[in-house]
Amino acid sequence: QVQLVESGGELVPAGGSLRLSCLASGISFSTYAMAWYRQAPGKQRELVALISSLGSPHYADSVKGRFTISRDNAKNTVYLQMNSLKPDDTGAYYCNAARFEREGPSNYWGQGTQVTVSS
Repeated sequence: QVQLVESGGELVPAGGSLRLSCLASGISFSTYAMAWYRQAPGKQRELVALISSLGSPHYADSVKGRFTISRDNAKNTVYLQMNSLKPDDTGAYYCNAARFEREGPSNYWGQGTQVTVSS
């Protein structure tokens, strides 16, 4: 049974910082690429940041220089450090685990955690 459980979402003022965590279970964590997506009501889910199984990060242009994705394979956890938060960062943040296998891709999602940035 695969589970991804996000935590850390809060109400935070503009300019503030927050760290999101995603704890994974039921997968061989170190072999998966991990990513954070976010979604505002009525909008498409968008990729915020991803980190490969080897630790190589990638960021959306809108968060580059402000957010940092990292992983701790010993804890089966991926983090998203968010600094200099803006109201446009508001949304539900979802953790994703993905791996391309011989049988096809595997893709798992967490339940989401709400981040609200006030102005």
